[in-house]
Amino acid sequence: MALNNAPDLTQRPPRSARVRLGGYVILPRMLDKGRAAIAKKNGEYNYACPMDERLLDFVGIDAKALHKQLAAGKGDVEILEWINKNAKFKRTLVEVHVWSSLAEQRVPTDVETREFFNGLHAKVAPKREDIATWFDLLDVDDYASFGGKV
Repeated sequence: MALNNAPDLTQRPPRSARVRLGGYVILPRMLDKGRAAIAKKNGEYNYACPMDERLLDFVGIDAKALHKQLAAGKGDVEILEWINKNAKFKRTLVEVHVWSSLAEQRVPTDVETREFFNGLHAKVAPKREDIATWFDLLDVDDYASFGGKV
């Protein structure tokens, strides 16, 4: 299915996980990945990855149900309205803000994920000392993956 609003993630990265929609971090990035996957232009990006699942679990939305809404060609505002209407958990703005703030600060917590994190960090930005959170790592990886010099 061809979507008019599907980004080509073989040419540029999705929006940063820091970008918010309705107060939710991750959501715009997840929508970019979902639309690109439908258009078969997702490159190495995966819709409903573990980070996306954290958001989906927080609001109580099924990834497949959201995928159907994306396939229907709905824009960001329409998707946000659909989420607010269909979410299992009706979150307040304060809850969304707190959750998003905590998500922005997430760091690897166990040995295995720290090894993965440190390995990717060493590969894409070995001299950067400011890469501490998952969002930091995603942003620098996206930048480096599309030719940015780190």
